[in-house]
Amino acid sequence: MNTKLYAAALAAVLALGTTACQKDPETEPRNLIRDDTEWDAKDRNATVALYFFNDLFNYMPGGFNRIGDGTGDFLAAGTDDALPSRLNRPVQYFTNGAISVVNNPDAYWASAYAGIRRVNIFLANIDRVPALPANIVIWKAEARFIRAMLYFELLKRYGGVPLIGDKIFTLDDDLSVPRNTYAETVNYIVSECDLIKPDLRLPAAIPDGEWGRIPRTAAFALKSRLLLYAASPLFNGGQVNGAGDRQGYPNADANRWQLALTAAQDLIALNAHSLVTTPAATAFPSVFTVKKNSEIILAKQASNNTTLEVWNAPMGYGAPAASQGLTSPSQNFVDAFPMLSGAAITDAGSGYNPQNPYANRDPRLLFSVFANGVTTGTTTTGSRWLSRNVETFDGGRDRPGGGAVQTRTGYYLRKFLGDFTTSTSYSNQSHNFPLFRYAETLLNAAEALNELGRTTEALTALVPLRQRAGLTAGTGNRYGIPTTLSQSDARTFIRNERRIELGFEEHRFWDLRRWKTAETVLNSPLYGVQIVKGGSATAPTYTYTRTTAANLTWQNRLYYMPLPYDETTKNLNLTQNPGW
Repeated sequence: MNTKLYAAALAAVLALGTTACQKDPETEPRNLIRDDTEWDAKDRNATVALYFFNDLFNYMPGGFNRIGDGTGDFLAAGTDDALPSRLNRPVQYFTNGAISVVNNPDAYWASAYAGIRRVNIFLANIDRVPALPANIVIWKAEARFIRAMLYFELLKRYGGVPLIGDKIFTLDDDLSVPRNTYAETVNYIVSECDLIKPDLRLPAAIPDGEWGRIPRTAAFALKSRLLLYAASPLFNGGQVNGAGDRQGYPNADANRWQLALTAAQDLIALNAHSLVTTPAATAFPSVFTVKKNSEIILAKQASNNTTLEVWNAPMGYGAPAASQGLTSPSQNFVDAFPMLSGAAITDAGSGYNPQNPYANRDPRLLFSVFANGVTTGTTTTGSRWLSRNVETFDGGRDRPGGGAVQTRTGYYLRKFLGDFTTSTSYSNQSHNFPLFRYAETLLNAAEALNELGRTTEALTALVPLRQRAGLTAGTGNRYGIPTTLSQSDARTFIRNERRIELGFEEHRFWDLRRWKTAETVLNSPLYGVQIVKGGSATAPTYTYTRTTAANLTWQNRLYYMPLPYDETTKNLNLTQNPGW
């Protein structure tokens, strides 16, 4: 072949290829959503802008098995309510002293400020989109709620934090922003909640297809929780380790309890929510498995799935209903539940039998934990799951011993799971983490009433919770709630009711801190139960022995989370919390 001719032909082909490439070069991905398309002045349906808006909801906190990488643990496993079934888990850093400025499994700083920045970008640009003005008003209010909630999440961990308003920082800005005081941060969140209330829709006005959007009552609920925290002993003049005005109010003020009470009563007065009471036998667990109900104020939405069952149900179940049993509730938590009569298990004459410990107990107990199941005749005490009794006795299918991940306390987590008592396999369930629910509002009101010296009213406020739980009405329809207690005893009673009603909903971890009781509660043993099966195959017997499952340790600096090390090195105006 003529080499000159071949070279000429090759050059011509290459030239054509180059010309073709230059004709329509792709300098960026064709599906890239740029600023001018995200806030498109021709997009009357705000289709692309809503992608951005909907992403804001991802920054709201969740609570299911979230502590640690991959499949994590409940935050309650960092309290006296539970242990992780797996050893050496990050959540235990909170109870073994391993937390540091570079090692905090609940370091929420970066995620919260990323969400705040995204909200500010949305607020600065959404008016460029020619959507219905009424819709834009609602979207802005919802975005501002998310921002306010993110600031609250920062506040309860760190105290006062930098408030940046609507500013969107660029690389040319001075990022050395100091922390605002605790009071300034509280006031900002309260102001945002009050300002957005009129622009948010009441729950009844939100269509089923938009369930999970922010209702007006969520702004009331956030304000209620915020002011309850602000009135509590840690933040209301009770700082530790030389903390200053960035970790709380320097001086105590009893009127802060009145502000907390008013906020709770304002939400109650809306009559927009109520406790779920039907069907009576399963009202309590249905709150967490029915996607839309009267009690949930706001929940973190997720598609129906079987994830929680797989992660947390007892580990002895195999395919097609394999379970991992990752959470081990404590005997401390179990003992907090009263008898069916409402009497504490320690009360004389309560009828509690430590060798039949799950009989005649508050129904919320076995809706919250899996306990060893025992069938006598036609009666079963304890738990059944997937058509068999749960076996947490030594050598049982759910506590076989050996190296398998299994309960460390004799219990597994039942709360939030669907009802698979008589099933043989799992089916998809609604698992939406409750961020705010009406039961908390009643508990907030009761706590504030008692701290204001209105103890009789405070105790009466708990009656609907115990009635819904299915306890026996008893004398005067009090459901085991005393008519009179000292303020101190009522405080203990109300706090215990809060513990069992809101268990594993990420309240206990923060409650122990705001009450300043963590130094006592988390400096003590965490208990479990050892169950030994005896007798015969037809007449088995069980012996229950309280055991120490772990020893918790506490450091007072843990009342406040450490600011991340890389944040304090980048921003020298960002003062670290005391003790870190």
